[in-house]
Amino acid sequence: MLAIAGAKGGCGKTVTTLGLAEAFARTGTPAVAIDADRQLPNAHVSGGVDREPTLAALSDENGIRSIAQTSPRTPDAGIVPAPGPAEKLDYEAVLGSLETGAIQTLVDCPSGAGPDVVEPLSAADGVIVVTTDGDRSLTAAETTVEMARRLGVRVLGTVLNGCETVPSTVESWVDVPVLGLIPEAESESPLTDDATTSAYEEIVEVLQTRNATNRTPPAYDDDLLATGIGPLDRRLGGGLAPGSVVALTAEPASQTEQLLYETTAPRGTLYLSTQRSAANVRRALEIASVETGNPTIRQVSGTTVLADAAEIIDKLPEGATLIIDPVNGLERRDRSAYVSFLNELKDRMVETNSIALLHGLCGPDRPANRAATIHATDAVFDVRTVESGDGAGVDHYLSVPKFRPDCAFTESIELVFDEEGPMQIVASEDDDRANGR
Repeated sequence: MLAIAGAKGGCGKTVTTLGLAEAFARTGTPAVAIDADRQLPNAHVSGGVDREPTLAALSDENGIRSIAQTSPRTPDAGIVPAPGPAEKLDYEAVLGSLETGAIQTLVDCPSGAGPDVVEPLSAADGVIVVTTDGDRSLTAAETTVEMARRLGVRVLGTVLNGCETVPSTVESWVDVPVLGLIPEAESESPLTDDATTSAYEEIVEVLQTRNATNRTPPAYDDDLLATGIGPLDRRLGGGLAPGSVVALTAEPASQTEQLLYETTAPRGTLYLSTQRSAANVRRALEIASVETGNPTIRQVSGTTVLADAAEIIDKLPEGATLIIDPVNGLERRDRSAYVSFLNELKDRMVETNSIALLHGLCGPDRPANRAATIHATDAVFDVRTVESGDGAGVDHYLSVPKFRPDCAFTESIELVFDEEGPMQIVASEDDDRANGR
């Protein structure tokens, strides 16, 4: 279920909800647009359907399919008007109980930032924030983003109505991708205008490609940055989004350095070593059994490690890879200072369209701030080392307990690092060991 929200009235939420629902339907996914604005219900007017039945008619006998009215423009799209102001309805409970099957549901949230918005927003799997390029609308959109994050609802991105270019304010937002720009309609209705309907369909394609509405691996995306680990990149739809920060967690004897070395191949890399000297890292790269690049290597350590690392990272060029190996030394510094460092690191990755890999070693002396690392990163790649079934050696398994776009691996893959055997990467949606770190 997708919530379509924006705190500023008149930013185009209702038409966007209808436009996306009909675009889903035209591209093969039946969809229903649900009006959740009990104070100013307008979806039935904009959609050209009757005022009744409303969402209040939903019951065990009357499912969402039976009360949805067919859009006069798209047969596989339905519209469900909002109940009247006097009708009491627990939106969060009602929407949370929907069993829609293969139907894509989109909820048109009311304006503002009060309880009426919280109810439908809390029931959604993700939110799309709608805005125009007006200052008040942009400020209100930022309020909606912050509200969604406080509620723990994933912000899928923003839709810009009546815009030909992306406002600088939107470009500065962190982790709020622009899903699409909707031009001014040349015909009477944006729901029938060729340019706007095409824009809605392009947004649907982006949502499906970026895996916002399902749990299947996304299609390959040339805009993503390859990690250099081919099978892993394919499972991630091509790699990581620019601006991503990843935690690579593992036991000290897990050979994860081989993964780090391989990630230096695709592009310029800054390798910050907190334990080994730059010369030792260079020698390890020269004898690695995987393809590597020629990274810039710097050693940072001691009481000023956070400041030293931040100063070097501030000079990171556009489109680079940053490796911190291991991050444990930074995690043992003052929590407030470390959290501030993580925030600045994320900002720098976004500014430079780069990616960062924080190598976190696990064990009995796990740093107290590891939880802060896991929380701040966009993804967690966790390597486990277990004794092989025949007892003759060890096997290595990589799971992905956290990934912001919710990409899930659907099959095992193998990565060969040396002559001793393969490293296997397997799906893990419920890895107790990884989630317990």
